[in-house]
Amino acid sequence: MTPLKELEKGKLFQWVGEEVDLAYLTRLETVTRMEKEVQQEDKDLKIVYTSLHGTGTDLVQRGLKQLHFPFVTMVEEQNIPDPEFSTVESPNPEEHQAFKLAIAYGKEENADILLATDPDADRLGAAVKNAEGEYVVLTGNQLGSLLLDYILIHTDTNIYRNPRMIKTIVTTELGRAIAASYGVDTIETLTGFKYIAEKISTFDASGETFLFGYEESYGYLANSFTRDKDAVQATMLAVEMAYYWKTKGKSVLEALDAIYEKHGYYSEGLTSQKLEGLEGSKQIAYIMDEIRKQPIQEIAGLQVEKVENYLTSERFLVEEEEIEEIRLPKENMMKFILANHAWICFRPSGTEPKIKYYYGVRGTSHADSQKKLTKVKVAIEEIVAAILKK
Repeated sequence: MTPLKELEKGKLFQWVGEEVDLAYLTRLETVTRMEKEVQQEDKDLKIVYTSLHGTGTDLVQRGLKQLHFPFVTMVEEQNIPDPEFSTVESPNPEEHQAFKLAIAYGKEENADILLATDPDADRLGAAVKNAEGEYVVLTGNQLGSLLLDYILIHTDTNIYRNPRMIKTIVTTELGRAIAASYGVDTIETLTGFKYIAEKISTFDASGETFLFGYEESYGYLANSFTRDKDAVQATMLAVEMAYYWKTKGKSVLEALDAIYEKHGYYSEGLTSQKLEGLEGSKQIAYIMDEIRKQPIQEIAGLQVEKVENYLTSERFLVEEEEIEEIRLPKENMMKFILANHAWICFRPSGTEPKIKYYYGVRGTSHADSQKKLTKVKVAIEEIVAAILKK
């Protein structure tokens, strides 16, 4: 291995200087939705933050400081870069175990919000208190919907040319409902934030305006000066959002309940089925082939209204018996749009020996929504089990 000094001497390795951080922090200030006078006040929001041994520590602290959030407690054990990630099973803010230390700090500090960025600081997870005073980890769909709602509350959409929200095809439909209530159209992309970034890059030519983009896997973007999911941006917005609702006498979960009450109780699920080896690859291919061939008319008692085949770029409208073009890149995915705002998507993983089943429903209450979600989950398992039995 070539010594670092030799790499530096040969200009094969160059340190990124403070000027890059300063340029980023200057642009980060433009993300805020707070009024100038509010931005300059010290805010009484208690925050616990962990970078999960990653890269977010410095910029998150500096970003919060310039927005005048002084009550920030760092999870000290996880501030230190550690390629072994020795304090967590996995440094993934999607997994609740990653919040174990943050929750302990939160209870000690009586924190309003706990925040965790993943090691490369592009994904953000958050936990907030419930009515019993226990910390609840928000899903990516829930946090994204809260951030979208907060942004649109503080945005006069009439001054923008064709304002747009972007989400992936497996992200909650709650975002579409929130956006529509503010007169904002939703654009869908394939799974992966690169597709959201790619869409943003076309807006100058198309005359559209980007307001927010998110995916269910904890990726968010509110300002396109970065063209990928950005957990530092998202952290600033999350604390602003929590502070805003605190000034209104509401907790974050109460704000989320108000969104559900207004738009419907949306719930989502994800099941991953591991099928390893050559035989597993054949089984995954077989499942997808059968799903495409089977004329499925109903799932979990819900009528199939549309069938979206992303491999052939076709959308079949069942009642009309018509086919529409899906104007997205081709991908090995199948999505079923069901009655009553329910949906299912079958997608093989591109990086692991897995096939993933995404699904979502809308209910009249939390209990109704969870009941419907369980029925859909069971129905998917039955469909796949019957295919594999062949």
